Amino acid sequence: MGSHAPSPPPAAAAVAPPHFLLVTFPAQGHINPALQFAKRLLRGGAEVTFATSVSACSRMSKGQTHLEGLHFAAFSDGYDDGFKQGDDMTHFVSEVKRRGSEKLKDLIASSVGEGRPYTCLVYSLLIPWAAEVARDFHVPSALLWIQPATVLDMYYYYFHGYGEFIKNKCLDPSCSFELPGLPYKLTSRDLPSFLAPNSSGVYAFALPAFKNQLDTINQENNPRILVNTFDSLEPEALRAIDRYNMVGIGPLIPSAFIDGIDPSDTSFGGDLFHKSKDYTEWLDSKAPASVIYVSFGSTAVISKRQAEELACALLDCGRPFLWVIRADQNGKEEKDEDRLSCLQELEEKGMIVPWCSQLEVLSHPSLGCFVTHCGWNSTLESLALGVPVVAFPQWTDQGTNAKLVEDVWRTGVRVRPNEEGLVEAEEVRRCLETVMADGERREEVRRNAVKWKELAREAAAEGGSSDRNLKNFIKEVGQGCQC
Repeated sequence: MGSHAPSPPPAAAAVAPPHFLLVTFPAQGHINPALQFAKRLLRGGAEVTFATSVSACSRMSKGQTHLEGLHFAAFSDGYDDGFKQGDDMTHFVSEVKRRGSEKLKDLIASSVGEGRPYTCLVYSLLIPWAAEVARDFHVPSALLWIQPATVLDMYYYYFHGYGEFIKNKCLDPSCSFELPGLPYKLTSRDLPSFLAPNSSGVYAFALPAFKNQLDTINQENNPRILVNTFDSLEPEALRAIDRYNMVGIGPLIPSAFIDGIDPSDTSFGGDLFHKSKDYTEWLDSKAPASVIYVSFGSTAVISKRQAEELACALLDCGRPFLWVIRADQNGKEEKDEDRLSCLQELEEKGMIVPWCSQLEVLSHPSLGCFVTHCGWNSTLESLALGVPVVAFPQWTDQGTNAKLVEDVWRTGVRVRPNEEGLVEAEEVRRCLETVMADGERREEVRRNAVKWKELAREAAAEGGSSDRNLKNFIKEVGQGCQC
C-alpha cells in the first residue's frame, strides 16, 4: 500500500469585518464629522451603514456617497426639503425621533435576517433614542461626541450636583469659578449658552435633550464616548469624568488636509457647491498670510447691525478679506433694507461669496486669520491647518471653544461685546490687528498655531494617538466587547 500525503488543514473560515450602524442628527455640523468618522472606520477594515434623513443625504456629494463598504439608509423626517427658519423646532426633533427610531428598528432586524448583524451602533449628538433602540435589540452602542470633551464635562457637572452652583455663578458675569478636572478659571460666558439661566425660545428643547443624552449614557455599564478631539488637545478634559471612557479620535476632517493618506478626500461638493471658483484665483493673487477670512458657519446668523460693525472694521483694517455671506436659505429675495450699507465698497476692497470650500480656503498660503463663530468643526479646522483665529462666538458650545482658543491653546483672541451684546467695529479691529499686525501677541499666536497644527497631524497619522484609539475601538467591538 503506497503512502499518502497528509490532508491539508481545513481552510479557516473568513471573518466578517465589523459592521457599524452610524446614525446622525440631520444638521450639517453633525453630518460632516460623522461622515469623516465613517471613512476612518472604512479605512480600519469595517463596513458602515450611515443612517440619517433624506434632506441630509441630499446635501452630500456623489463622491462622498460612492465608497466601497459605505451604505446609506435615508429616512424621511417629514422635512425632506430641510428644516427652514420659522419651522417648529420641537415638532422637527420629535419627528426625527419617531421616524428615525422606526428606521433603525427595521435596519437592525433586517441585518439579523440577512446574517450580517450590526457589531455596534454609533450615534451622534441629540439623538439618544438611537442608543435606546440599540439596547432593545441588544446591540452595543457608543456615542460620537462632536463637541469638545470640555463641553461634555460641563454638561455632566451641571446635571450631577453643580447645577445650582453654575446658575449662581452666572448671575455675576465677572465672577470666575472652577469645575473639577478642568485646570482653568471660567466665567459665565465660557459656558455653553444653553446653561445660561435665560436660555429659551426656539431652542428650549436643547438643555433637556442634553440631560436625556447623559441619562442614556449613564444606563450603560461602561459607556464609551468617541470624542472629536485628540489626546494632547484636551488631556485633562478627556479624563475628568471617572465613570466615562472618553476616547479622542479626532480631528475628524478630510484626509487630504490632515494625514494625506487619501489625497482625493477633500469633501468638496454637495448641494452648496458653486461652479464659480473665482475665490481661489482671488486668493492666489494675494500675498502670503495677508487675507482675513470671515465665516459664521452653516446656521449662525448675525444681525444686520452686527454685520455693519464687522464691515466697518474690515474696511478700516485695510487688509484683503474674503467674507462668506450666505444666500437666504428660504430662497427669498434679499430686501433692500437687509443689504449692507457699504456693500459696494466691501466688494471693491475684498471679496464676498455665498459659499466656499472652507478647508480649501484655510489651507491657502494667503490666509492670515480666520474670523469665526467658533463652531467646533471650524475650530478644529483652524487648529489642524495652523490658522490664527478671531473668535466671534454666537451660541451653544461656541463660547467654550472661544475660551479654549484664547486662554488655553492661545491660537487667537476673542471679541468682547458691549453691554448690549454688540461687538463694535473698534473691538473687531483691535482683535484683527492683534493677530495680523506685527507684535509680540501676533508672534505668540502664530507659534501656537503652528504647534497645534503639528500636534493635530501627529495625532491623526498612522500610529498617532487618535489612530491608535480608533483602531483599538474597532478591534474591541469586533471581538464582541461591550462598547
